[in-house]
Amino acid sequence: MYREIFTLYESNEQSRRTRHRLEQIWVLILLLAAIALYQMNLGDLPLRDWDEGIVAQVAREIYRGDFNWLYPTQGGEPYFNKPPLMHLSIAIAYAFGGVNEWTTRLPGAMLTALSVPLLYGVGREVFRLRGPAIFAALIYLTLLPVVRHGRLAMLDGPLLCFFLLTLWCLLRSRRDLRWALGVGIGFGLMCLTKGVIGVLLVAIAAIFIAWDTPRLLTSWYLWNGFFLGSAPVVFWYVAQWLHYGDRFVASHFFAQSFQRLWAPVENNSGPPWYYVLEVLKYAWPWLLFLPQGLRSAWENRTMSWAKLVLVWSGVYFAVISLMGTKLPWYVLPLYPAIALACGAKLAEVWQGEKHSDPFTRSALYPSAWIAILGLLSLGCWLASFYFGLLEPTAGVYLPMMLIAVALTLSVAAFLVDRQDRQFILILFWGMYVSVCLFVSSPHWIWELNEDYPVKPVAEMLRQYTPAGARIYTSHPYHRPSLNFYSDRQVIPGDRSQLQQYWIDDPQPYLLLEQSTFKRLGLNAVNTLTETDDWILVSRQ
Repeated sequence: MYREIFTLYESNEQSRRTRHRLEQIWVLILLLAAIALYQMNLGDLPLRDWDEGIVAQVAREIYRGDFNWLYPTQGGEPYFNKPPLMHLSIAIAYAFGGVNEWTTRLPGAMLTALSVPLLYGVGREVFRLRGPAIFAALIYLTLLPVVRHGRLAMLDGPLLCFFLLTLWCLLRSRRDLRWALGVGIGFGLMCLTKGVIGVLLVAIAAIFIAWDTPRLLTSWYLWNGFFLGSAPVVFWYVAQWLHYGDRFVASHFFAQSFQRLWAPVENNSGPPWYYVLEVLKYAWPWLLFLPQGLRSAWENRTMSWAKLVLVWSGVYFAVISLMGTKLPWYVLPLYPAIALACGAKLAEVWQGEKHSDPFTRSALYPSAWIAILGLLSLGCWLASFYFGLLEPTAGVYLPMMLIAVALTLSVAAFLVDRQDRQFILILFWGMYVSVCLFVSSPHWIWELNEDYPVKPVAEMLRQYTPAGARIYTSHPYHRPSLNFYSDRQVIPGDRSQLQQYWIDDPQPYLLLEQSTFKRLGLNAVNTLTETDDWILVSRQ
């Protein structure tokens, strides 16, 4: 049985019962590996600006408001940005585990972990053999952008999970129409997580199925599923419109959704090739196999897996590239398609060595693979020496992680040069260990180093200001994480605005940088507390 588990291709001798048992074992292995990865060090670091701070604040207000999820608020004001499904899930986690970083990130992390076996399920439906599905799931498991953003208290990891659930049900409905009911449920979950982007993703699924199995578009199971899945979405949107009127429509649909198509929201812009650079930065080493994976998909475009990869990657990449607003996590729904394409190529390499002679194997092992793996490993070795010996402030985690990656890539390059297909297994295991080391370190949320730590400042505000106070700060922009940790609204302002607040507010509280405090020249100042960097003042 042990040998059967690690056989990537079915043999004719396997019984149906044995195959079913192997499927269950692989799903369990992938799920446990994903849960272990997504749970490591999950609650040890503070929440990140922007999304984590906003999501946590909205979830806490739902929790404190007797789970009034129908009309969510942020700082006491209506929250129009996104539907409240994940915020409600986090509020439920607060009820069981208290308000902290771990419970804030737990629901999204577990849903993203669940997306790993779901991608395996999608692969089993579109690939004839088990090997490509396993390889695709393992690639997806070790993709750094998916792991990082899936562990954060954001909406994009759960969106991946619900989209893969939708695709899995859609693909299974080709054999049993009753599974089409799950398509509507997945659509509803996507829309209750990130709003109108669910329409784009289900449109991609519809284009694929119109090309692959058009008869499904006339199935009453499919349309009944859409009716059932859309009912709670329609209910929530109608409730918002009846309660808030045109204010909700203008903010949610136009300012937060459709406007992003043609204009950068909050100055988040970039060139059309922005997401090409994002993939080039963070998808290694699997990006090495993507060009040939896409080529194989085009050459086999009569097959289901190729149709899915081409439609998914082509349509979604075109839409986000043409959008006016550019944000790094918008590219996340593209990574499962990348994993499927690369998984198909690696399975071809694995099977090709088994069935080809030494004179034809070289076609499966391009010399460019050796060169690129070698260059990547050299860069990691140099970086590990630099951070380990010349930059002691980096600590031990970063050099250890870089050594693990460098060792993995070095051994893989050696095996590729030897025409040994075991380089694939080395890459999977080495990258999994490397990503585990990365998320166990304090570096996996590197944005925390871009600004001052919020927790000490938040503790100062909680200690010296009354609950619910409005605090004005000289910091140039909002920090939602500071609002969450201090449980107060901290409002940024320039010099003239701060002086006006000081005059107009009957009981002003100003959180100022020391240099700004000296320049303002305030009168009747009562210094509540101060540090080397900050001073908190009120009026006498």
